[in-house]
Amino acid sequence: MFSKETYIQRREKLRKSVGSGILLLLGNDESPMNYADNGYHFRQDSTFLYFFGLNHPYLAGVLDCDTGEDRIFGNDLTMDDFVWMGPQLSIAVRALMSGVTQTGDIPSLVVMLEEAKSRGRKIHFLPPYRAENKIKLYEWLGIHPNESKARASLELIMGVVNQRNYKSEEEIIEISRACDVSVDMHTPVDAHGQTRNNRSPDFCRSSRDRNSVGRTDFVPDYCYNKRSNTS
Repeated sequence: MFSKETYIQRREKLRKSVGSGILLLLGNDESPMNYADNGYHFRQDSTFLYFFGLNHPYLAGVLDCDTGEDRIFGNDLTMDDFVWMGPQLSIAVRALMSGVTQTGDIPSLVVMLEEAKSRGRKIHFLPPYRAENKIKLYEWLGIHPNESKARASLELIMGVVNQRNYKSEEEIIEISRACDVSVDMHTPVDAHGQTRNNRSPDFCRSSRDRNSVGRTDFVPDYCYNKRSNTS
């Protein structure tokens, strides 16, 4: 996470780019595997990360182009959550990390959106790709999931794209660092793979016998590589 000043500047630039209305940026929710509390590894929406930096599920951000105010909405965890996860930061504390001082729960977000709609204010949002966010747009704005992509804001899309196309110096540093980590990870893996490819056909046969558990078609991948090298 960058400094809060970075996120403040990014949001200010986006508000000026779009010009007017409310910008609704949806974070991602947890994705369960086989029941609600057993989820896949959480991946936050990239645009939400870019403008708020918060890698936490069930959040939504609002940028008001007319007043210059930013808000983050989300429901704080309960005591039942703390039993499994331990103490967690509140939404208000998390929001301060990205320079946002105004927060609220999801019901208060719904009320704010309804007031904006009643006043005829335009509510901008990006094309949703998660089913749960399509449902949120239907519940909050009355936009059917089949229509959410077509009714997404072109002004917001262009504002986000034009901003994220250009990398700041601190972004370039982090990108370079990530590339270095990738090299450090893949180099030993590649060396290990070459060692496995050089194993003898006898080793492949013994591995097949140990691992096949009754299967006659099981051959480790590296044996296929060895066979192709010796054919």
